[in-house]
Amino acid sequence: MENTIALEARSIYKSFNDPVTVDVLKDVSFRVDRGEYASIIGRSGSGKSTLLYILSTMDTDFTGELLIDGIGVRNKTEKELAAIRNEKIGFVFQFHYLLNEFTAIKNVMLPGFKLNKVSEEELEHNAYGYLKDLGTEKLARKMAYQLSGGEKQRVAIARAMINDPLLIMCDEPTGNLDSKNADIVFNIFKDLTETYNKTLLVVTHDLDFANKTGRIIELHDGRVL
Repeated sequence: MENTIALEARSIYKSFNDPVTVDVLKDVSFRVDRGEYASIIGRSGSGKSTLLYILSTMDTDFTGELLIDGIGVRNKTEKELAAIRNEKIGFVFQFHYLLNEFTAIKNVMLPGFKLNKVSEEELEHNAYGYLKDLGTEKLARKMAYQLSGGEKQRVAIARAMINDPLLIMCDEPTGNLDSKNADIVFNIFKDLTETYNKTLLVVTHDLDFANKTGRIIELHDGRVL
């Protein structure tokens, strides 16, 4: 039977020791089902970014359990974690991190080269398909530096989709966009959950955005409210 839980956090605690111990996350537990569109909100300093870093397997220095698609990430080697990230998670950040020296389509293909599961031809075909789904196929051959902010973010979303991940994690994806482009990005994400059954987890300061998602997980002083 397919696992219906995409991600589960069980009693996650995280502290920084610098030079005194500061508890950043305290007993954080929640689960996100497949196809769910959830946002994580909270004031600056509430632990949102720290939590996303842990959920994305970039930071394994915490106590508690994190399961992605039923797989526990504790005690995994860096190589095993990289494989989980590449296969199960797509990332969309506030800054798109596109490589200027490449075309839009090449940027979309990059995580696919890393995963190395399909031929370059098939990868390019898939990349073009995702750009088309996002209404940006005409940008495929343009250089990344020629794109507007909204276009770059859409290319970044196509890149997050290229390995057909279970989860798409987003850190302030509309932080640099005007309200019109923020709405476009919101609707693209909604479409990804509905059309592709993708699971979205979005860290955002934008309450209008969060209120439109299917579920809000609010952090306050390192705890889930």
